[in-house]
Amino acid sequence: MRDIQETKLWRINGFLALLVEAVLLLVVWRTMRHLGGIGTAGVVGLVVLLIAALLALRGFFVVHPNEAKAVVFFGNYAGSGREAGFHWTNPLTTRRAVSVRVRNFNSETIKVNDESGNPIEIGAVVVWHVTDSAKALFNVEDYESFVSIQAETAIRNLASHHPYDASENTVVSLRGNPDLIAEELKEHLTARLSTAGVTVVEARISHLAYAPEIAQTMLRRQQAAAVIAARRLIVDGAVGMVKDALTTLEESGVVKLDEERRAAMVNNLLVSLVSESQSQPVINTGTLYA
Repeated sequence: MRDIQETKLWRINGFLALLVEAVLLLVVWRTMRHLGGIGTAGVVGLVVLLIAALLALRGFFVVHPNEAKAVVFFGNYAGSGREAGFHWTNPLTTRRAVSVRVRNFNSETIKVNDESGNPIEIGAVVVWHVTDSAKALFNVEDYESFVSIQAETAIRNLASHHPYDASENTVVSLRGNPDLIAEELKEHLTARLSTAGVTVVEARISHLAYAPEIAQTMLRRQQAAAVIAARRLIVDGAVGMVKDALTTLEESGVVKLDEERRAAMVNNLLVSLVSESQSQPVINTGTLYA
């Protein structure tokens, strides 16, 4: 496939060309009033001049802001006009307008399996615009359809290479690392859409959820994982507090504990700190000897 890239179109100011066209038509009109004195050759020249003047009218065209006009001359790409205004170019060319405005593509919610094999629903918003009008028109059949299809393919590929969620911070997940996922999606789309002369401004996940058939199960799983993580944090904190308490007591000489009493105190402190219900202390007032 031949890769066509945008080039600058040869054109002149439309108002200047319009002035020349008006002078040419005026000359033709004044000459037609004296046909008797110009002879056969003059008549032929006048007819040719009139045809050229009428044909030149096809060369006028207007470029709107944030628009490009791609020009084709007998099947060959001649260039694109991007400067907004009134212009004139070769009248034997055909022109096609391409909008270079920024656009939003909101993908449909699609179902795909993540890296762990769990079915999820995912959708994305892609902000894009055409930067090469020649590629957009001549390298692909329909650049708007090309964007939508490639965006869906990139979303599916991205979702299949990352888990929906991850308990480890070192693993990039769809839910846990939205900025990294958005940057990766943008890179994938940029590589895929460069053929069509399209630049991706931003790409971001707009919808992310487990598929309905496993949503409740995965919710319970997430809740269990949260409880386990919280318990682990509580136990780690309690162990540290008990260690600091025993060390402080021994270093200050408040009490001397043998291994048995030390183990009992550790047990009591851990039960008091880790227990979900409020613990009731038992005060030892001494030992009664008979």
